[in-house]
Amino acid sequence: MKKVLVTGGAGFIGANFLQYITKEYSDYVIINIDNLTYASDFTNIQDLEKLGNYQFLKVDICDEKSVSKIIKTNEIDTIIHFAAESHVDNSIENPYIFAETNIMGTLNLLQAAYKEWFSKPFEIKEKYRNSRFIHVSTDEVYGTLEDKGYFTEESNYMPNSPYSASKAASDLLVRSYFHTYGMNVITTNCSNNFGPFQNKEKLIPKIIFNALNDLVIPIYGDGSNVRDWLHVSDHCAAISAILQNGEVGETYLIGDNNEKTNLQIVHAICDVLDRKVPKEVSYRNQIQFVADRAGHDYRYAIDSSKVQREVGWKPRMTFEKALEHTIDWYLQKIL
Repeated sequence: MKKVLVTGGAGFIGANFLQYITKEYSDYVIINIDNLTYASDFTNIQDLEKLGNYQFLKVDICDEKSVSKIIKTNEIDTIIHFAAESHVDNSIENPYIFAETNIMGTLNLLQAAYKEWFSKPFEIKEKYRNSRFIHVSTDEVYGTLEDKGYFTEESNYMPNSPYSASKAASDLLVRSYFHTYGMNVITTNCSNNFGPFQNKEKLIPKIIFNALNDLVIPIYGDGSNVRDWLHVSDHCAAISAILQNGEVGETYLIGDNNEKTNLQIVHAICDVLDRKVPKEVSYRNQIQFVADRAGHDYRYAIDSSKVQREVGWKPRMTFEKALEHTIDWYLQKIL
């Protein structure tokens, strides 16, 4: 029986993953720790409280003593690490909290796991022989692309924002625990996620919220920046597959080959809302171009052939179906 620690499980991707894993693996013991910051929403996971194999603890991953106690007391053998500060705009305004949470928080988890799982470097305790530390990261660590090409697992790290720099540092710490201590780590770097539970500061929920509340729909620059979009349910399935079949010490890039400009995303949402919640004029009339974000990366695109080939995962939801599903969820929440 696996004893799984999920960090950041009240956040967007973490909450979706908990909903997924508790249904997929009812025999796992699952402990969810989250500091319940502004970006968390306990209601997204409240229904899990009734499960006998699930427990929530309000804990900050920067609290070294609490993290160590939880891992040791519960004999945690699997860590799936989602907890992170993740909004680029916020990292520009206050980079310190990004360094503290994303770097030092990750280090606390790694060191606590090492102390519990190992007697010394490369000497793992027998009961933790099949332990796993899955570190969930972002494609933003690789910087930006021009019109052609894709990020791969061999791409150089070239982060361009305090957020992506802090995630790059955490990735390298995870890598170091594999090479220095022999820890069973795996890192995933994923493209832009969307779906239920996402905080309204992020692009897609922000567009929906502003549109429905007759607010300006802001677009940075000319809206030509490109992202590869993946529905969060496909991301959760990928992490699950990597947990079962991923190779220790490896990195896997997760994406959908689904590139859209920001302007295309905004237009697609407005068009769906025009159909579902029509008003006298199109929601496109609320679009307003605003000053571009400082250091705004132009394009992200992922080659996910490695994870598909070696782990057996592939995305299932089309962008159109996933977007409609997402909008329907927010309509129920907002209206």
